Amino acid sequence: MRLQDKVILITGSGSGIGRSSALLFAKEGAQVIVNDLDEGKGTQTVQEITDAGGKAQFIQADVTHADSVKQMVEKIIQEHGRIDVLFNNAGISGVGALHELEPDFWDRIMSINVKGVFLPSKYVIPHMMDRKSGSIINMSSCVAEIGLARRAAYAATKGAVLALSKSMQVDYASYGIRVNALLPGTILTPFVENYLRTSYDDPEVAIASLKTRQLSNDLGRPEDVAQAALFLASDDSKFMMGSPLYIDGGATFGKNA
Repeated sequence: MRLQDKVILITGSGSGIGRSSALLFAKEGAQVIVNDLDEGKGTQTVQEITDAGGKAQFIQADVTHADSVKQMVEKIIQEHGRIDVLFNNAGISGVGALHELEPDFWDRIMSINVKGVFLPSKYVIPHMMDRKSGSIINMSSCVAEIGLARRAAYAATKGAVLALSKSMQVDYASYGIRVNALLPGTILTPFVENYLRTSYDDPEVAIASLKTRQLSNDLGRPEDVAQAALFLASDDSKFMMGSPLYIDGGATFGKNA
């Protein structure tokens, strides 16, 4: 029970990596706060946790709106007294070379992927500072470190999250707060599965192509990233500060012959 009695807020935990992390964290003893914009998906995650004997509650909030995030954090503090771990997981992907992107799309992905890290952190950090402890996990991506065709906006947001994580660590280390970033490779989430089904005539051919990006010759699963998030959330990673943690099947530092 590596997270026994820790209060953990996971944004975007109605599906994918966030959902898998919520289930795993609850299994490890945490009180999980499931946040998502989709109430149906969020309450389903909570139901799965409570059916398995875990502790969870759902709070609907939009991570791109300050008032919404502030009210969510205040509710958690009022009911639980603290937030031990913040997992800034909410995010979206997008495809397109820079000249193909519409300004509205650029603004949307920047808002969700970058502002969606800034706002929860802004309102949670003062409470962690008061307690002189806390762990913040920010969702970056291996594309923050490598070039990938037609991922300009997504790569820009994930590079920003990685840089932000390092700067945050410098600012808050003296308060006992750790800030680390997850850098997954291609993970077979429901979002990716839907993208493959709707964007390719033969999704299986597309999956085979995606697998070649990674030395593992396979795609990751949400559970793979959840295990890494568990490590960063727990005291097992107490000496990790401002670090990028790669869960990418070898995509960043390797290349298939």
